[in-house]
Amino acid sequence: MITEGLGMPGKPEPDYSGKRVLVVGAARSGIASAEFLLARGAHVVLTDVKTEEELAQPLAALRDFARASGELVLETGGHRPESFRSCDLVVVSPGVPLAHPCFDESRRAGVPILAEVELASRHLKGKILGITGSNGKTTTATLADALLRGAGFRSHAAGNIGDALIRLVDASKPEDIYVVELSSFQLEGIERLRPHIASILNLTPDHLDRYRTFADYAGAKQRIFMNQTAEDFAVLNADDPRTASLAAQVAAAPVLFSRQREVERGVFVRAGRMVYRDGTGESDLFATDAVRLRGTHNLENVLAAATMVLLAGAAPESLAETVLSFSGVEHRLEWVAEIRGVQFFNDSKATNVDAAAKSLEAFPRNIILIAGGRDKGGDFAPLRPLVAERVKQLIVVGEAAGKIREALSDLVETRQAADLPEAVRMAGRRAEPGDVVLLAPACASFDMFQNYEHRGRVFKEAVRKLVTN
Repeated sequence: MITEGLGMPGKPEPDYSGKRVLVVGAARSGIASAEFLLARGAHVVLTDVKTEEELAQPLAALRDFARASGELVLETGGHRPESFRSCDLVVVSPGVPLAHPCFDESRRAGVPILAEVELASRHLKGKILGITGSNGKTTTATLADALLRGAGFRSHAAGNIGDALIRLVDASKPEDIYVVELSSFQLEGIERLRPHIASILNLTPDHLDRYRTFADYAGAKQRIFMNQTAEDFAVLNADDPRTASLAAQVAAAPVLFSRQREVERGVFVRAGRMVYRDGTGESDLFATDAVRLRGTHNLENVLAAATMVLLAGAAPESLAETVLSFSGVEHRLEWVAEIRGVQFFNDSKATNVDAAAKSLEAFPRNIILIAGGRDKGGDFAPLRPLVAERVKQLIVVGEAAGKIREALSDLVETRQAADLPEAVRMAGRRAEPGDVVLLAPACASFDMFQNYEHRGRVFKEAVRKLVTN
């Protein structure tokens, strides 16, 4: 087994040569893990439920790599239980639930099961700045990376954004900082991963199609703190009761951020300015008006990113210029176009109810809301007050259309579209100058799209066609 000495100070890196490693999932992190292991002489078995034809593009480059670097076996079209017990190590991609019965074969055989980010962390030089939460992870991580670069650090965005973390190992240096967006799925498979600075931005019900309860989901998120010590920092949202309560539970030094009140240590808003308070005093950072992103939730994301990079050593005076130039991340409350006085916004990443609520809160009224997709087990009723107050028409699509209609149609005129382009056309015909057409699905995308990025691109293309029609 490959168990002893992985990533432990003073011990050599493990020898994968001749070891049989099962990589589960042939998406981005799985391919990267396979290449990493092949380059170190492992015999890699890559398994995926998709067929070889469906995986043709990613597998083509991997085959070329394997011909030069090692032994690769592909098992496509489903998982084979015997492969899970007849190996030395299992590396799992975040899209594969660890509750899958095949992993029981590995557990019974005593085979270690690691997430890709865990494997990477055992070889990586430098410090990890880890970010998780129900909403805002990508915006916060992208901004934190930009702020660190602006402050002169060698920073790299990885995990759910940027590169798979394992791809950064070979070029890593002790002075590097890795801003790693971590999903609950990735955190399920960690054992020793220890971010020097870690944050849970917020906790709201999500992925209840994968977790039995909200407590199970929250527990997976909280694993981000489990290996921290008093030398590390836990950055928590003081305005979110669930995350704020963790301050008394973590081993790391808790540092808070808040847009609603002053905090003893951390970043907060006072009289329209962001202020950093540490153990020695206060530093004025920049005006909240410098934040170009819409919505109070994005103000919280900026507070979190600022807190983390200041703890990493960034100079307070280095932040303002980067914040002023930061316009956000694609598919996250992204402005698409203005057509005949109507604004179109793409928030395809609003894949749960809480994210959709935050999106609605960014606009005071006159919203034509496009929502729907694959239900993640959430309750759409929490949207009712915002829909009643701010939405003038609701257009539903996808598998969850009926459930959303049942929850909200008594409040607002509701129509159903066959697909997203039709929903955009319906919204375009109904909208008047001053209206906002907002894609905030409150659902996953997998009923009709490859992922939320694909959904967002289809939305933007449909908006562009309104101009030419």
